[in-house]
Amino acid sequence: MPYINVDDLTDKDKAVMEVTQLKTEVKLERWLTSKCCEELKNYIQGGEEEDILVKGIAEDKNPFKEKGGCVVC
Repeated sequence: MPYINVDDLTDKDKAVMEVTQLKTEVKLERWLTSKCCEELKNYIQGGEEEDILVKGIAEDKNPFKEKGGCVVC
């Protein structure tokens, strides 16, 4: 998508862009927030078993595990 400098546009061009954007937005399907939140919560809880951020990485499969400690003499 090309870059458009809004400051270089006329007021008419800005109004046309705004109307086009509003026409696009009015076509979107609207959902209740309560329905969206419930679906999002179920999705997150459904993947909780496989989520490594929740359950962590097994020590033997962790590529970032420290190989050895630092010893200062």
